[in-house]
Amino acid sequence: MARAQFHKNQRVYVRPVGTWAPVERVVPHWTKGLEEPLRIFYDVGLGREFGADELQAEASVTPAGGDDEEQWRVVRARNKWQSPTETAAHPYPGTYPVVVTGEAEWGGWRVPGAEYALSPERIEAQARMIAAAPRLAAIAGKLSEWARQTPGEVPEALRELARESGDAITFIANGVA
Repeated sequence: MARAQFHKNQRVYVRPVGTWAPVERVVPHWTKGLEEPLRIFYDVGLGREFGADELQAEASVTPAGGDDEEQWRVVRARNKWQSPTETAAHPYPGTYPVVVTGEAEWGGWRVPGAEYALSPERIEAQARMIAAAPRLAAIAGKLSEWARQTPGEVPEALRELARESGDAITFIANGVA
């Protein structure tokens, strides 16, 4: 039995082709007598149907807390200077990460193509870290606030972490460590 992993109009990376495409149709393969489809394929408009193992969703970071938190996410941009065959050794051939820090798809952090070509794994890790920064800051803030409100309940092993979390939050807010 299978369940859909992607939905219509969701943007996915098609690994065999090395490009991004929206899911145009979800195609379930049914067997008589079963309540759920046996397999699910996805039509992304590239000439054939792809299985879920051939597709990858955009990486996104869900916020840890409320709606007022920043929601940064990693999206893929097409590499205009090198083809997917030239970048076959990269984690996502033909693309590079862009961290979107606003509502629109165009704002945020990008890396120069030459720098990405030097160390793609390092840049991919940096992109994920930047996208996770608002969530990590919220966690650090909650830890620091908890330690400040209940100093007697903080285990000795967490006291230094709580202090460092508070320093990090102060640096983020004021630019002073």
